[in-house]
Amino acid sequence: MRPVSDAPHARIIAGTPAFRRINIAIFACGFSIFALLYSVQPVLPLFTQEFGISAAESSLALSLTAGAMALSMVFAGSLSEVVGRKSMMLGALIASSLLTLAVAFVYDWNHVLWLRALAGIALSGAPAVALAYLGEEMEPKAVAPAVGLYIGGSAFGGMIGRLVVAGLADFGADYGSWRLAMAGLGVTGLVCALVFWRALPASRHFSARAPNFGKLVVSLGVCARNPGIAVLLIAGSLMLGSFMTVYNYLGFRLQGEPFWLSQSTAGLVFLAYPMGSLASAIMGTQAARFGRGPVFIVCVLVMICGLALMFPDSIAFLIAGLLVMTFGFFGAHAIASSWAPAMVAQDKAQASSLYLLSYYVGGAVAGTAGGLFWDSHGWLGVSAFSGAMMLGILGVAIALTRMNRD
Repeated sequence: MRPVSDAPHARIIAGTPAFRRINIAIFACGFSIFALLYSVQPVLPLFTQEFGISAAESSLALSLTAGAMALSMVFAGSLSEVVGRKSMMLGALIASSLLTLAVAFVYDWNHVLWLRALAGIALSGAPAVALAYLGEEMEPKAVAPAVGLYIGGSAFGGMIGRLVVAGLADFGADYGSWRLAMAGLGVTGLVCALVFWRALPASRHFSARAPNFGKLVVSLGVCARNPGIAVLLIAGSLMLGSFMTVYNYLGFRLQGEPFWLSQSTAGLVFLAYPMGSLASAIMGTQAARFGRGPVFIVCVLVMICGLALMFPDSIAFLIAGLLVMTFGFFGAHAIASSWAPAMVAQDKAQASSLYLLSYYVGGAVAGTAGGLFWDSHGWLGVSAFSGAMMLGILGVAIALTRMNRD
């Protein structure tokens, strides 16, 4: 007898071949998105050398991508109502991979920035639609494991993408350095797109309809006027802003005095990212036990302690501080991202979209602004700038706890 989930109009249940295919596809999707998004972070110092630009200008290669993705993501979900979920995600993966591949073949800094901005717009079509697809096609009990795999793929892709680019940049010193890395990652993205296309089942519960952008704007406005969400948006922007600033300019510090590490060795700092998965699991459990507010405050304090540990010119202290700060950041982000939709009775998707918008825009703006502090005051300036933002998050966390006692 045909399994229930394989019937033409049934939803997919856990343990079936279709469920396993979705898990493979959604992991490849998450991996590709964040590998392509953050791929340039470890080679920002190489951009300054080749193009004769400042550290702040080099960070635009990441900031423009993140900002463009955030702004486009708000509308990408509505566009998928017309073109279809799978088609939208597949197009996003292919286009962003090709744009990343194209970066390897341009020799003008402005062209690099244009391609990276277009890649951000293309990337928005995948994260905005992935969760909608899972919600439509799967049984409710099967959604959570699939979402977990998507998040796991995202974290793994963000880490591996950075490590591969850093390693290839060193290996390819005689072949264009970072260009070989960008080309390799672009090809990897295309392979992920092929896996995604072959593995993801076609939508069976999707009905095309005209997007209602007017209704979307109204619902976003309603969410933004919610006092709790308005404060949470500030926290989101400051969180990724402080975190991205540290990671953007850590490579500059490690490859300069007094460490003088190679590109690939400095790139090993991204091995701290598995702390994010650990933090999300632990702090999510603690938030359910003690409430989001108190645990959020603890996570921010952990971030501040980690940043302080990184200040001495010691590899041991730097690594310890980075691990601590990364743990605190991902714990705080896990709590904040689940808090936004919990604050509203309806329009939960719009609440999440607003949070992600502020999150990525904050990272884009602060990630570039931090370069001005690096250029003027080195690591002291970066630490002061990131520390000020973390203190701002702490104030927001205390305010949120008072406003939303759960």
